[in-house]
Amino acid sequence: PVLYTNMLGWPPMLGFAYMGGEYGSLYHDVAERGKSGETLFPAAGVILLFLGCVVGTGIGYSGWWCRDKVSAASYTLIGVMNKCLTVLVNLLIWDQHAAMEGIASLSLCLIGGAIYRQAPMRKQHVEDGNGKDANGGDSGKQELGMAPLLGNNNLSS
Repeated sequence: PVLYTNMLGWPPMLGFAYMGGEYGSLYHDVAERGKSGETLFPAAGVILLFLGCVVGTGIGYSGWWCRDKVSAASYTLIGVMNKCLTVLVNLLIWDQHAAMEGIASLSLCLIGGAIYRQAPMRKQHVEDGNGKDANGGDSGKQELGMAPLLGNNNLSS
């Protein structure tokens, strides 16, 4: 899945590079470096590029791994909380910060993330082949998730 996700990003990226004139800039920079005798790719740049690829691939695989381990709601919550942590680090490190409304929204996100709990799973009935579930009840009845909350436990289909 990570390979497909990364490959889906290539066509838009190449289109935006073309619209932004990046190909002409690249050609110009390569020609200038060739004339001046500079190395085309400095060692520090190649190392940073390689490390960025490794970290980016690791982030992609960890995202897919996490999606497999938790529910969709929990995965979304994890993503929001990570964004909140990024904003908090920005607040602590750099001088240019978000507006007060943004900080208040961030605080609301942190409070919501702290009080979030996974909803309980619905009970599943297993039929024994005679139209009865394993507990002896009629499998024709459908248990709905809201039924206990509404006080109507004898729902029939």
